Amino acid sequence: MGSAIGNAQDAPKDNKGYTASKTTVVDLGPEFEAMAGRQLRLRVLTIEPGGHIGMHSHKDRPAVVYFMQGTDTVTRDDGTSQTFHPGDTIGETGKTVHWHRNDGKDAVILITADIFQPAK
Repeated sequence: MGSAIGNAQDAPKDNKGYTASKTTVVDLGPEFEAMAGRQLRLRVLTIEPGGHIGMHSHKDRPAVVYFMQGTDTVTRDDGTSQTFHPGDTIGETGKTVHWHRNDGKDAVILITADIFQPAK
């Protein structure tokens, strides 16, 4: 874990240099009645050097992440941060509120799988 750096008010709300590609989904309703309206979603996310994914919540959207490339600094809403490198993994519960920043010279590439409820 890193040290506290800033606060949630200073975090970006937008995305910059960020793309999501290779999305694959499985409709979970036919598999599990209690999961009607939810999908298991797998995505490849890329954050270009100097880019970021703005502050966001994983409320009702738990996820697991595998970091493939680059150095990703993740800052939580309480100001603490953690830096992830290729091969690292993390689980993000519904209590997770954070943002991602690429301070490196290479693109950050991560693979994320989440339980997602598409907007109706």
